[in-house]
This record gives sequence, structure tokens and C-alpha cells, in this order.
Amino acid sequence: MNVDDIQGKFLQKQPLFIGEDTAFRSAVVVPLVEVNGETHVLFEVRSMTMRKQPGDISFPGGKIDPTDRNPEEAALRELYEELSVPPSSTEVLSALSPLIISPAFVIYPFVAKVDMREVNTLNRDEVHEVFTVPLDWLIQYEPELHHVLMKPTPSEGFPFDKIMNGKDYEWRARAIDEWFFDYNGYVIWGLTARILKYFLERLKA
Repeated sequence: MNVDDIQGKFLQKQPLFIGEDTAFRSAVVVPLVEVNGETHVLFEVRSMTMRKQPGDISFPGGKIDPTDRNPEEAALRELYEELSVPPSSTEVLSALSPLIISPAFVIYPFVAKVDMREVNTLNRDEVHEVFTVPLDWLIQYEPELHHVLMKPTPSEGFPFDKIMNGKDYEWRARAIDEWFFDYNGYVIWGLTARILKYFLERLKA
């Protein structure tokens, strides 16, 4: 293979990041709704019967299926499955930058205008309730910042003999920022808060 052949390979579309092809990929909608003439952001409270994160607050969304043509289509499908809002009544305003949790997990967020009148039938298997927060309130709010320290832990059978310093290798711990938005008894945190904070920062930039 010569240099021209190599260049040709890389002129083709590449994944957004190394590992995207095999990552768990999901897509969410940041829904903007009108409440009493004011723009609000809509959130879901996950059903208490959910296997993962029951009772947590999230945006509508979920796993990208092989039948979805792209992340946007997956986000709109999930919006319909969870809140019965048809894609035909949803206006996607913009994609946000993907949230890369790790090379094995990525979320694709989309900001969309949603007709609140369409949010009337919840999928109770996934959604306990919905609520909205005024966008102006969110823009002015200063969320709390806390940290979670993450340190790699090698699995059983890890080949320490193949790396410098072996079992004494100094694994680098890293702190993850965790933001908390408190609103009328609801606490928005985790991945939802990270996406929300990025969205708000873009609005204030």
C-alpha cells in the first residue's frame, strides 16, 4: 500500500472519535416548550420500575437502534415512544456536541421545539411524570459543583509484567464534575445536568 492509497482511505468519512463504531450510542432531546407564553425546558422523571436510574431526572431519549438512520431520528423516535410527541410536531433547532462519557459510551443531544399540547400520554413503563423549568431561570441559576474521583482498577489477570513498574504502576485518577440544579424539589444532576449546563453555556456565550 503506497502513500496515495493511505490518503484515499482517510478521505472517506471517519468516526467522530476512535471507538464510536463499537460504543453504546444513545440520543436525547432537550425539549423547549411554551408555558404561559414563556419558554421552558421539559424534563422527565424516570419510572421507579426502571432497571437503571429509577426516579432520576432525564431528557427524553435512549439507545440508538440499528433501524435508526441517524442519531436525530433515534432521538425523535424515543421522544414519541416516551411522551407520544410525533416527529411531525417537533422542530429540531440544532444538534449539540456529543457527550463522550468514555470510548464505550456516547450521547448525541438535540435541541428541539416541542408542542406542549402533544405531551399528554406518558409511557408509564419509562416515565413517572414530566415537569418544566423556565429557561430564563435556568440561565440565571448557578448550579452546585461536586466531584467524583475515578481511579482505574486493573481486572484480574492484567499483564503487569508487560508494563513499566508492573504492579507499582501509578494509575492516574481523575475527578468528574457533577453539577446539581435544584428546582422546586426536583434535583437535576448526572449526565442530564452536564448536557443542560453545556446547552446553557452556549446560550450565554
